[in-house]
Amino acid sequence: MTGGSRVVVMDNGGGLLKVGFGGDKDPIAVVPNCMAKAPGANSKKWLVADQLQAEDVDVTGMTLKRPIDRGYLINTEVQREVWERILRGLLQVDPTNSSLLLVEPMFNPPALQHATDELVFEEFGFNSLCVADAPSLVHLYEASHQPTLFRAQCSLVVDCGFSFTHASPVLQNFTLNYGVRRMDLGGKALTNYLKELISYRSLNVMDETLLIDDAKEKLCFVSLDVPRDLRLARLSLKDNPFRCSYILPDGITYKKGYVKDMNEARRYCSLPVDGELERKDYDMDTNKSEDRKKPELSQNEFVLTNERFLVPEMIFHPTDLGMNQAGLAECVVRAVQSCHPYLQPVLFESIILTGGSTLFPRFTERFPILGVWRGGSILASSPDFESMCVTKSEYEEMGSARCRRRFLH
Repeated sequence: MTGGSRVVVMDNGGGLLKVGFGGDKDPIAVVPNCMAKAPGANSKKWLVADQLQAEDVDVTGMTLKRPIDRGYLINTEVQREVWERILRGLLQVDPTNSSLLLVEPMFNPPALQHATDELVFEEFGFNSLCVADAPSLVHLYEASHQPTLFRAQCSLVVDCGFSFTHASPVLQNFTLNYGVRRMDLGGKALTNYLKELISYRSLNVMDETLLIDDAKEKLCFVSLDVPRDLRLARLSLKDNPFRCSYILPDGITYKKGYVKDMNEARRYCSLPVDGELERKDYDMDTNKSEDRKKPELSQNEFVLTNERFLVPEMIFHPTDLGMNQAGLAECVVRAVQSCHPYLQPVLFESIILTGGSTLFPRFTERFPILGVWRGGSILASSPDFESMCVTKSEYEEMGSARCRRRFLH
């Protein structure tokens, strides 16, 4: 960009917001995209974004305000507070002397596009705006780093995000919208399901969204043999490879939740990938009698066993949550089959996984959560970026609807 201005790259996710500058390898900040307030009538201060990550902040029972619901921006007031904190506090950037590359959700309605443009140009006064979707940026990043694997310039991007899961065919950095398939299930639904399981079996944690989110990220994993693992989860305490405890903060000694014994939590890693139980003839009746002698637990502690793999399993079998939708595997097949037959073999060979819910152990060995932001960083540093943007003067002259046509594929 000319005039010494910088390009701010922002992946405005429903759960986490990733932001930094174009051309950089990694974002400067990865923070919760929300505001939160401690319980109690005396507490009036709202903590914003990175303030929730401070070591001395107790997130127990906090009330949350999120600007994004079901994948779309519905509260511009909260979003303005979060952006204000990030842009002026963390990045220390002047928007009036900067351009913005913003990652928007797929199929964003025109009314929400207009609200976003008002926030960008009228509230913050950015010089120019470029809007991109996540699949095309993920493909751009992967293709630039592994060109030999993407010679055909097409891929299928599977994005398991906070609100949705999308399977999106991408051809030459353009998302084929007609081929996109969506599941109305993401990380938020998995956290809510885990809250319900724990509240039913142990403690009432329905108001502990941030803590259960942390427990989910640290303890849940994808099972490679669900029937076998369900049998293992019935074993007695010392023989159960999934049993582990999570300690809730007490507000005095420690203010963050943590796993009681991480070595105990990782015992499942020693299980064979395939194969039957070594102890096929294990006496389940004996186990049940032993399980009746439950260990004493503190009031701020709960135990997880089969919940650890049953929660991520909902991605593959959403019908178990009462959702009349196909699982991830069928969603991928439908997305591929909607494309031209010549593309289908290549798409099956070039599947890219991204999004926070793909980070469950055994989901994938790769670490692609920042693929969207890194793709945006590459695009923002390209010589053609300026011609792709809508300037503030164009927005003021033509309005949001006409300016948005530039971002249509």
